[in-house]
Amino acid sequence: MKIARILVPFLFGVGVLALWEMLVRINNVPIFVLPGPWHIGSAFFTHAASLMSAFWFTLQVTLIAFASAAISGIGLAILFTRSRWIEMTLWPYMVTLQVTPIIAIAPLILIWVGFDNTRTALVIIATIVAFFPILSNTILGIRSADPNLRNLFRLYKANWWQTLWRLELASALPFIISGAKIAGGLALIGAVVAEFAAGSGTATGLAWRIIEAGNRLQIDKMFAALLLLSLLGMGIFYTFSFIGWLCLRHWHSSELNQDISHK
Repeated sequence: MKIARILVPFLFGVGVLALWEMLVRINNVPIFVLPGPWHIGSAFFTHAASLMSAFWFTLQVTLIAFASAAISGIGLAILFTRSRWIEMTLWPYMVTLQVTPIIAIAPLILIWVGFDNTRTALVIIATIVAFFPILSNTILGIRSADPNLRNLFRLYKANWWQTLWRLELASALPFIISGAKIAGGLALIGAVVAEFAAGSGTATGLAWRIIEAGNRLQIDKMFAALLLLSLLGMGIFYTFSFIGWLCLRHWHSSELNQDISHK
């Protein structure tokens, strides 16, 4: 069954690529309209140096933005759950920041940071996009801790740090990982949107390579850059899924054992 879960999607993808190549060749579709997989693969190897350099740039921006979003999101979530007044004061602004289209404020951030610091601006923009899912999921997870366990911690006179670390954050772990899987993809989207908003060669990531290739009608190179973006997004998602499995495999088995013992 595990082999089938890998083999079936792989065979489906190969079939789609074969059909794509066949239809493009039969209908003599020009490369600048829709290149076939063969031309896309050739473009990737032809422009491998510039594409991999851009891939590394986008990956760095995405990872830095995700780390910033995780630190700020979890930190603010702890602060909000410690003080209702702070949450009441800042929460509307967090929601406003989340629902404001990032493409609308990206040019302002680029101007404020300066076009000489484009990479910093890209990180800020991607962080803004990615941080809200971690914030909201962590708050939900902390507040979902078992009330009976809270009472037990109070009974044993645990201080706030012990309660936070050993109970609340431990209970929130599945929520945090779920938010991280969402935030990882959003950090990549934010980095790409920020590069599109920058609109200059000072941004040297995959999004800029797509713009550059489109302006030069190098559609095969554009598809190769899109393929790298897709692979990067899939890699981020499955990496966090694997991390979640590592962190929670014993969690789920312990819950199952508890359910069986209760029955």
